[in-house]
Amino acid sequence: MKLVFMGTPDFATVALKALMAAGHEILCVYTQPPRAAGRGQNLKASPVQTLAEASGIPVRTPLSLRHASEQEAFAKLGADAGVVVAYGLILPNAILQSPRRGCLNIHASLLPRWRGAAPIQRAIMAGDAETGVCVMQMAAGLDTGPVCNRSSLAITPDKTAGSLRDELAVLGARLIVETLAAQKISCTEQTADGVSYAKKIDKAEAHIDFARTAIEVRNHIHGLSPFPGAWTQIAGSRVKILNCTLSDQSGDAGVVLDNHLTVACGNGSLRLVTLQREGKGAMDAATFLRGFPVPAGTRFS
Repeated sequence: MKLVFMGTPDFATVALKALMAAGHEILCVYTQPPRAAGRGQNLKASPVQTLAEASGIPVRTPLSLRHASEQEAFAKLGADAGVVVAYGLILPNAILQSPRRGCLNIHASLLPRWRGAAPIQRAIMAGDAETGVCVMQMAAGLDTGPVCNRSSLAITPDKTAGSLRDELAVLGARLIVETLAAQKISCTEQTADGVSYAKKIDKAEAHIDFARTAIEVRNHIHGLSPFPGAWTQIAGSRVKILNCTLSDQSGDAGVVLDNHLTVACGNGSLRLVTLQREGKGAMDAATFLRGFPVPAGTRFS
């Protein structure tokens, strides 16, 4: 098929690679414009743009698709379908209706649960037992279109947003190739039951409240790992906690219970596995303690 691909982050590159490998013709890639990054604040192209340019695919980076000129340029491509994966811009009806078979979106949740911007993080933070990917026919509402294909995946206690994202990217790539291979794409309207919204992650949410249960704190930590990273204050320094496991010890919430970074919660406790000090890389607990001793009795805040 002749496709227009619209996506921005690493998550989307997995689908783009799969579509190219399946023999589809990518007429054009739409992605977010290069952004300032790093200490030098130099402009950096998105992962999707980098892949597209390396593959010889034309790239467009409009700030908006609301202008008639952008919509006309899109229509002139003559696409059979559009494939949208974490693009970051609202698609007007003129764009949605332009391709012969419409626009299909890879969404990382089991719709109608977790419509919106941060479905992977919110699923973990809420303690969901499973999540998955839906291929959805895009409509004007926020992730409200009919679902054409879906597959689920268990959220095990060790899953972080980062590791789950990587698995869902592979699953989504497989589903979109499978969906486009069908002679007729059959889609089912979403039910009104079970609708929930995954609002964008606010950095203000990242502070850890150890008064919550150990399971809730673990889900909070894993849901925000690796970015923006849940954090706590240790001896006046802000430290991100990126991975942890449940422990059977108990004590006052926020207090370190041993010399191995086991910290008490409101109910139960957690053994901290991976941490990151400001200006440092992520490291395991043993390495962290060699450079930043945290004795039993230390209180996190």
